[in-house]
Amino acid sequence: MDARFTPEQDHIRRTLRELLHKRCSPGDVRAAVDTPAGHDPTLWTALAEDLGLPALGLPERYGGIDGSTTTELALAAEELGRCLAPSPLLATAVLSAPLITALGTEAQRADLLPRIASGALSATLAVPGTALATVLSLTGEPRRDWAGGGRAGGVQATQRADGWRLFGQVSQVLDAHSAQLLLVPAHTGGYARSGTLLFLVPGDTPGLTRTRQTTLDPTRPQGRLELRNVQAELLGDAPLQGRGELRDQPPPPRGQATTPPAQHLHRVGDIAATVLAAEAAGAATRILELTVQHALTREQFGRPIGSFQALKHRLADVYVQVQAARSAAYYAAWASAQNTDRVGGLAFAQALESLRTAAAEGIQLHGGIGFTWEHEAQLYFKRAAGDELLFGPVHRLRAHAAEAARLFDESDAGEVTV
Repeated sequence: MDARFTPEQDHIRRTLRELLHKRCSPGDVRAAVDTPAGHDPTLWTALAEDLGLPALGLPERYGGIDGSTTTELALAAEELGRCLAPSPLLATAVLSAPLITALGTEAQRADLLPRIASGALSATLAVPGTALATVLSLTGEPRRDWAGGGRAGGVQATQRADGWRLFGQVSQVLDAHSAQLLLVPAHTGGYARSGTLLFLVPGDTPGLTRTRQTTLDPTRPQGRLELRNVQAELLGDAPLQGRGELRDQPPPPRGQATTPPAQHLHRVGDIAATVLAAEAAGAATRILELTVQHALTREQFGRPIGSFQALKHRLADVYVQVQAARSAAYYAAWASAQNTDRVGGLAFAQALESLRTAAAEGIQLHGGIGFTWEHEAQLYFKRAAGDELLFGPVHRLRAHAAEAARLFDESDAGEVTV
């Protein structure tokens, strides 16, 4: 493993940091989250057109920069995480674009991916926030009802003479209120032989109602979708015939996700976890820097509080944890690029824990000002708490990563081997 970054990767990091330093101050972030879109459209245009961030990881023939690595995308996410810049990058380039690349027809890829790469089209995966962690195989494996729970819950798809129609409601969807394209998973085939397929729904389709929802983390906007007889296009080739039964396949085993989209979600989940790990590591690094700066300037008893040994120890512990999280995120990005070990979930767990610790220590060591709405420390704490709500608590992320890696296997004799 070569841990050094290439000159191109260093250039991406340096250029992006300079741009965000000018265009994404704490005041800019607060102003952006208060806009109807939940992000600054001019900043997103600069990230897309000047730096080509949405094109990272997409095939070159569709306007992308590279279709085989997530390292550059993780480095970009780390810089965005430092300033908590709200943008459609996660929902568009990490969750939606890989599914379109893997499942879409050639016509769909040729139409959608170049526009995503240029930043002209934003997209999102319309999975409810309560199920997103299991759908991406971060805290568990998706079940048959991964498009929504219950016999008639989630979104239902019906095939008619004029095409597919969708009915239902989905809440807590990332960027649902502003995305120009929705990838909507829906149940098909009835309850006894139900399956889940992905459908493409433009954001301005008649019958679609979108509402922005209040979230704990305002820099990660979410929305609710209501679909009433909405016309949709199936992503990829139609695998159904007749009344929606899976062609030449028996009914899926109980509790298993056997539909075609679910087979690609595990890979998307690992990429998403890797990017989120880098993003959390960047946020943890920044809040630690702010805390150290405050400790060096805030005086108590006639001396900076950073000179007290107890505070030195606490900040040193946070520093070690943050650096370990960065190393784990970098390794996960390298492993994803080499298509070897899928350790994104484990790296994300470590990075998320480091962010939670760094933000909590930062708020406490800032004193009274750390608890105020005006200070930016609370935004980092909300990012850590919001990510745990969306993508799973740290202990469940670790437990599933260990289970997927078969770290602990019970032998027939009842012993545990490592």
